[in-house]
Amino acid sequence: MADRLRPSERGIISGLVPVGIAVVEQDGCYLVGRRVGEDPLGGLAEFPGGKCQPDESPSHCAVRECLEETGLEVAPVRLLLHRTFTYSHAALDLHFWLCRTVRQKAGIEQHRAYRWIPADALERYQFPEANLPLIKMLVRANEAV
Repeated sequence: MADRLRPSERGIISGLVPVGIAVVEQDGCYLVGRRVGEDPLGGLAEFPGGKCQPDESPSHCAVRECLEETGLEVAPVRLLLHRTFTYSHAALDLHFWLCRTVRQKAGIEQHRAYRWIPADALERYQFPEANLPLIKMLVRANEAV
């Protein structure tokens, strides 16, 4: 169920497209897929996520999108990174949420091929430019362990 709060109360910046992204971590690995070719950023690596529905908080969006895209039920742990970014096709208000797995729902087809990628291998994948500070953050955190 979506939070019933005004955008400013949900940490969403007016005039930008709010996006909730699930950065799902399990045993030092992160769930990474590949964007479909027809998407504006087609072919790039991605974390599960998408546009927030009206009156939906970014954390709820991240959880919903992860379930829809992967069949994996997750719970948000904390906000890792909140940033805005403007591509030629859209100005985005990005909310990257660290999530933990709750359970895999049987019978849901994956829309994209997702796999578990070790943190130290994330930099080998080509992510959208807006994700690069997050990738560096995850790799640095892994090196500190």
